[in-house]
Amino acid sequence: MQERVHVLKHGDARTRGEFASYLMYASHRSVHNYALEYAVHAANELRRPLLVLFPLIERKPHPNLRRFRFMLEGMVKLRRSLAARGIRLVVGRNFDFARLIGESCLVVLDSPYLPHQRRFLREAVEGAEAPVVMVEGDVVVPVGVASAKAEPYARTIRPKILNNLQRFLEEVPQLELKAPSLDVDVPSWDEDSVEDYLNELDIDVTVPPVDYYVGGEDEALRRLEVFVRERLRFYAERRSDPGADATSELSPYLRWGMISPVQVLKEALKRFELDDENVRRLIDELVVWRELARNAAVYNPDFGRFGGLPDWARRTLEEHASDRREHVYSLEELERAQTHDRYWNAAQRELLRTGKIHNYMRMYWCKRLIEWTEDPRTGFEYAVYLNDRYGLDGVDPNSYLGISWCFGAFDRPFTESRVFGKVRRMTEESLRRHPMIERYLRRYS
Repeated sequence: MQERVHVLKHGDARTRGEFASYLMYASHRSVHNYALEYAVHAANELRRPLLVLFPLIERKPHPNLRRFRFMLEGMVKLRRSLAARGIRLVVGRNFDFARLIGESCLVVLDSPYLPHQRRFLREAVEGAEAPVVMVEGDVVVPVGVASAKAEPYARTIRPKILNNLQRFLEEVPQLELKAPSLDVDVPSWDEDSVEDYLNELDIDVTVPPVDYYVGGEDEALRRLEVFVRERLRFYAERRSDPGADATSELSPYLRWGMISPVQVLKEALKRFELDDENVRRLIDELVVWRELARNAAVYNPDFGRFGGLPDWARRTLEEHASDRREHVYSLEELERAQTHDRYWNAAQRELLRTGKIHNYMRMYWCKRLIEWTEDPRTGFEYAVYLNDRYGLDGVDPNSYLGISWCFGAFDRPFTESRVFGKVRRMTEESLRRHPMIERYLRRYS
């Protein structure tokens, strides 16, 4: 646990403040939450109540109805779960917690990875005189423990993570708050329902909510149970087949911190051995690649942008930027899934309808954007825009790693070809090899 804890500001928490605060920015859950339990433990040591501060930020990237409904569905359930433990959830709009943070004896933060997240948390605590502690609870192996530098490939970070894996699969004890905070008199924006919040928010309502995913840690745990019971046994064999229904479908919940990756892996290990091929593949996706994304977010200042690609990939794509494209689509045509390619259109429709794209289809979807836009930089920007605007798992290091991989990052050079240069191509033939691809096309026709 101590290797997850980073003290950002020192001080004597015993001499000030009537309560401790945990700014719940990333880990939207009441169980298996390292930052929350650290804050409860610290509050108990200080004999203070603990407030959980939940910011509703309408200025964050792509503040739209789809993303906010999913987040708020989780938040209203979270309030009840915390209240059952005697902990008050304080909701703030566009972050009006400056006074509460200033009056706290201790401030606990989730660990940020993307630049806008780091900037928000830095500004949030800049006026704090109390100690400030950051807890890294949404990875299995903390980024700094796994590596002290930007890792270029999954194969370079994989042994570093696997060598530390088991010692970071520790249980998170759920502690009792000795000084309940439900009656602490502080201002909070409290509404009766998700709809009441949405009606008051100034957000983009042109991106409709989805029915397929419902926010909340209860829904995340339900999907995890289904995955482990019914799908994990053929995960290694079928996860790349878009029509096979073999994936966990947990990426939106992991993105919003409604479930912990440690929790996912420990649940899998209750039924399967660590050396089971399905568990090994799950570890590769859930831990190795996901934490490679966070490594890149921390150590590569241009991660998530075209300029953050490795030199060879950026150079070869730019050298072929003037190659003739058979099709060039506008952003509006792409957004509406109006291309000649039925596979691509199905992937875009999945994104529009469910807020997510099957991982294998997302690679194909993104590779095509290199071919169908005026230049590779535009293709990269379109991929980020579409995924972040419509994806419930967007605005996340995982998404930016997936897009960057399609443009050559974390991959090797291949035989040079038109438009792609030395970046790996992906064709319709690769999709047709999957036995259930037609089922996927029918589903998103």
